[in-house]
Amino acid sequence: MELKRVVVTGLGALTPLGNTVTDYWNGLINGVSGAAPITHFDASKFKTQFACEVKGFDPHDFMDRKEARKVDPFVQYAIASSDEAIKDANLDFDKLDRNRIGVIWGSGIGGLTTFTEEVANFSKGDGTPRFNPFFIPKMLVDIAPGHISMRHGLRGPNFSAVSACASSTNAMIDAFTYIRTGRADIIITGGSEATINEAGIGGFNAMHALSTRNDDPKTASRPFDKDRDGFVSGEGSGAIVLESLEHALARGAKIYAEVVGGGMSADAHHITASHPEGLGAKLAMTMAVQDAGLNFTDIDYINVHGTSTPVGDISETKAIIDLFGDHAYKLNISSTKSMTGHLLGAAGAIEAIAAIMTVKNDIVPPTINHFTDDPEIDNRLNFTFNQAQKRVVKAALSNTFGFGGHNATVIVKKYQD
Repeated sequence: MELKRVVVTGLGALTPLGNTVTDYWNGLINGVSGAAPITHFDASKFKTQFACEVKGFDPHDFMDRKEARKVDPFVQYAIASSDEAIKDANLDFDKLDRNRIGVIWGSGIGGLTTFTEEVANFSKGDGTPRFNPFFIPKMLVDIAPGHISMRHGLRGPNFSAVSACASSTNAMIDAFTYIRTGRADIIITGGSEATINEAGIGGFNAMHALSTRNDDPKTASRPFDKDRDGFVSGEGSGAIVLESLEHALARGAKIYAEVVGGGMSADAHHITASHPEGLGAKLAMTMAVQDAGLNFTDIDYINVHGTSTPVGDISETKAIIDLFGDHAYKLNISSTKSMTGHLLGAAGAIEAIAAIMTVKNDIVPPTINHFTDDPEIDNRLNFTFNQAQKRVVKAALSNTFGFGGHNATVIVKKYQD
């Protein structure tokens, strides 16, 4: 089978740095932190009292009040970002074959806000079961692509990838595969997450996974810094329109970049900790580079998983050095989670958008909040600390790793005829 080329023709973003792709990208290259005290609930008794929340979002800009009540915030976010991506791609569905347009979405947890609220309301009652009739469909992880497809009448492949923090990268790789094997013309892919609530913050606090730097939230996410103390919870959504090159050219679509490879692996090591030597990460990156038909020296930039956790940052760095050898020191590396926080299942989507925009604009976003070198990390690597850097980026790699040992890597490069 001759594989089709797959290109990016539309982007949408709803993030802690801004509610459009333009605002998100400007926030990234200017080194803006999206962290602030939590406003979604009273966090005064929690160990962590801050997060990277979406700001100024009104779901009624995208749906009426009746519809908004029927969906969890993670679906509201998905609809907002996918609407932007569809508009950006200039998709006129009346002129396209809806049977060959699908939605493949990622979320690690899904409707946690709905679940938290419904159980809390029940526990406050007299034991009589009074649940919202939309409780189950609001909570389901797979409901986001369902809503996007129903909104536009898209009858192609439709499902969710669930692999914790690797979810939306897995979704993007699946979408890439469906298109290049000829089973779809267009896939709207990406991911969304909305877990800044009592259960989300409380649960991660119980695991000692979150930063507790309540006195200085904006500098709390410190990937690769000696004094990092955990990740910062984030929320939002990213949407990417993937399309076969021939289909995109036939309708005169603009093209941001080309998706050329994906790799997936398992650490087979621990439920939450990455492999200390980064074996799974190295395998996923290896498979992605091979799938793309590239050499390791062809990669110019890596948007790393880089969560700001003590163990994870070290293991990912080891994997990069072991795999890329001397070329590792010629790469630009950055963790945009230093600005957005960790969007869990949506992280891969917004970080893939960052990689796409880096390839398009030849500007590498920084890793902010670096103050002290960690002696356990090879700081000869160019982590793009604290300030964006201009360089030609022909190919970029984006890593995401999830609880359960899930690893996913996707590669994008400049589009050329």
